[in-house]
Amino acid sequence: MQLSRAARIILVGAPGVGKGTQTDRLIQRYPQLSSISSGDLLRDNVRNKTPLGIKAEATMAAGALVPDAMILRLILNELRMRNWISPPEEPMTLSATAMDAAIPPVDDFITSHGPTEIIHQTSDDPSASFVLDGFPRTVPQALQLDAQISINLVVHLITPTSRILDRICNRLVHAPSGRVYNTTFNPPQVAGRDDVTGEPLTRRADDDPDTWLSRLKKFDETSRPLLEHYDGKGVLWTVNGDSSDEISPKLFEEFERRFA
Repeated sequence: MQLSRAARIILVGAPGVGKGTQTDRLIQRYPQLSSISSGDLLRDNVRNKTPLGIKAEATMAAGALVPDAMILRLILNELRMRNWISPPEEPMTLSATAMDAAIPPVDDFITSHGPTEIIHQTSDDPSASFVLDGFPRTVPQALQLDAQISINLVVHLITPTSRILDRICNRLVHAPSGRVYNTTFNPPQVAGRDDVTGEPLTRRADDDPDTWLSRLKKFDETSRPLLEHYDGKGVLWTVNGDSSDEISPKLFEEFERRFA
């Protein structure tokens, strides 16, 4: 399926709702769509010893969180390298000299232009379509992103808590390979054994109801302002379903209505 214009998407959903599954299915169905993961970009830059990666590694080694400004720089740099956005009037530099300066606690290079001014010009070529994963997660992060690029669809994925708990608490994993099973809807051929190697399956230490109820409650509290923000911008669309298989057709239909 070919797109007619660029899609710049964020998926928002509780842990265990299947954001990764939906992203994979979107990319498989629409070849012009790519996934831009802030976590992957951070790991790649650290591994490749880029100036930003060196700075990020030093920050993490000191026990601090990587600043929002640095994460956003990673994202913008990736989009610029792909020619999906044009440089701002005052180009950012990734030189070692520039990165020697400490990143301020307030993201001046983002907010100095004002929260509503779009600095970058985004390409509307369908091949410039992406799903942004891992950023933003808060309204301040969203405001920083809004000041740089325009997101044109935010999808809120909703699955009942009982379904998420059933999915997680009945999960079995084969740790060496990462293969995942579920005793309810995707059981191994032999109970407790990996289908490929026959080795024992295990449960993740945090796959218990109390832990996940706490995580789901925290997500609900932190995501509500973010969803309200994007609803106010007119780009929020919500989809409900008991499973990924139920959600995907609805998501495909809306995606194609907007972008195909």
